[in-house]
Parts: sequence; C-alpha cells; structure tokens
Amino acid sequence: MYEPIRAKSVHSTVDGPDSDFPHRSREEELDIQLAGHLAALLAVTDELRAAAPSADMDAAAERLAEQVARLRGGRTPARVPGGRRERGAAALHRRAHALAGRALVVAASRADTAAAILAAEQMDAHSAAMEPRELASH
Repeated sequence: MYEPIRAKSVHSTVDGPDSDFPHRSREEELDIQLAGHLAALLAVTDELRAAAPSADMDAAAERLAEQVARLRGGRTPARVPGGRRERGAAALHRRAHALAGRALVVAASRADTAAAILAAEQMDAHSAAMEPRELASH
C-alpha cells in the first residue's frame, strides 16, 4: 500500500550541505539589518548636518559611522557630503527618530549594547529636536 519516494522532493530548497546557496546565521542576518538601519540613520544625520551644522550632529555621525564599520567588518559606510534630498528639518528629525527606533529594536534583539545605547541616544536627540516645532504648531 505504501511505496517509498524514489526521487528527490520538489519541495526541497537545499540539495545538501555543500549547496551553492549562501547560508547565514541569525546573528549575521541581524548584523546586516542593524548595519542597514544605522547606515540609513547616518545618511539622514548627514542631511541634517548639511542643513544646520552642529558639533553634536558631527559627533553623532562619527559614532554612527564607527558602528556601521564595526558591523560590516571594518568597511566604512559610503557617505554623500551635503545630502541628496531637499526636506525640511522636522521631516528629517522624524525620519531619523524612526530609523533610530528600528535600530534599537534590532540592537536589543542581538544584545548589542553599544549600538542600542547609540540608537536610544539618537531617538532622544531627534525627539528633543522635534518638540519645539510641534509645540509651536498647536
């Protein structure tokens, strides 16, 4: 009544341990994701620096660049001086706050204390930068 399957399954995604398909661990995937969020936050920070230079933003950008390089095995992130988009400062701060929040979630999930602290500090900084503008609109 039962006949064993003689052919390879069509549902199998991997032919075996020596497959050409790249495999990454969960930690590697989280590193890639965290580096992406921090690199995007760095890009927004560079846009804000171009619009309104400040020592705090310069320091934040350097710390972000260091973390991205650490997560990418020493490869420094590509940076565009002056930013590429024309957006208002409030929109940039909202975007940076959201990116920092995403980075914080991933950093916490992979237990990366340095990145989590940096992301939380950036969330606070961008939240504080948004407050006066939002209070003025009410």
